[in-house]
Amino acid sequence: MLVRLLYASRARQAIDAALLDAILATSLERNPRHGITGVLCHGNGIFLQALEGDRQDVSQLFQAIARDPRHHDVTLLHFEETCTRDFAGWAMGQVNAARINTATLLKFSARAELDPYRTCGAASLALLKELIAGASVVSRTGERGRH
Repeated sequence: MLVRLLYASRARQAIDAALLDAILATSLERNPRHGITGVLCHGNGIFLQALEGDRQDVSQLFQAIARDPRHHDVTLLHFEETCTRDFAGWAMGQVNAARINTATLLKFSARAELDPYRTCGAASLALLKELIAGASVVSRTGERGRH
């Protein structure tokens, strides 16, 4: 059974290149083995992440993420069974919210900032899909779909 899960969390420390590299390296190492794909969007000290894959694998990964000491306030925003993946091109794609056009953020939120805690899960998922359509999602190496 293929599922899609969307969650938000708050970073315990500043989101810098070293933190992102560590998260993405782990994702790129482990996710392909488990058939998990997804996208990680970050900004304003917040992570917004979509995960897709087998129900059990995605559930186990989400539980591990919830225990990860690098962040807190882990909140499930959306969960659904699905027939197709929206994020199949990435073992873990990445988007820096600081580089998103403010009009795109305002399309899905009351403010021009990444804050999935203040929007519905469907709006956050739609934002990620729009970022894919606009080619804003990259892999760790900068090559879309390489991993």
